[in-house]
Amino acid sequence: MYIRPIQLTEDRNNPLFQSTESQDLLAIYNEYYAKIGFVEPWVGYMIVYNDQVCGSCGFVSPPLDGVVEIAYWTFSEFEGKGIASFACGELIKIATIADPSILITAKTAPEHNASTRILEKHGFRFSKIVQDHEIGDAWLWERKV
Repeated sequence: MYIRPIQLTEDRNNPLFQSTESQDLLAIYNEYYAKIGFVEPWVGYMIVYNDQVCGSCGFVSPPLDGVVEIAYWTFSEFEGKGIASFACGELIKIATIADPSILITAKTAPEHNASTRILEKHGFRFSKIVQDHEIGDAWLWERKV
């Protein structure tokens, strides 16, 4: 299992992207990069498991005032295999190497679930309830590197 950056111009015919979900993922990131830019390492990453894309993870945007937000998800058929936890750990490594003083944050639905368990496992602590444009009321989690 590994992650790699989703580039601005991925070859959609690459066997990694044979699934409909993978093709959708590329379309999502093409739109996303148009909004936030493409500033490595603060980009989206594909998660590859058994030679196929099984989800994505990444940074919501480049850091602002010493804070960066992460996000991760797997395609439904790959849930429960530790893939999202692996991705979370990889994003922490990338952020730590890029800026050892950065505060890493994440948002979850306001309930205990698999995502909150992953964050707790990786040293995140609940901070407060915030507003999120997709979730509404969301729990904000923080991890000092």
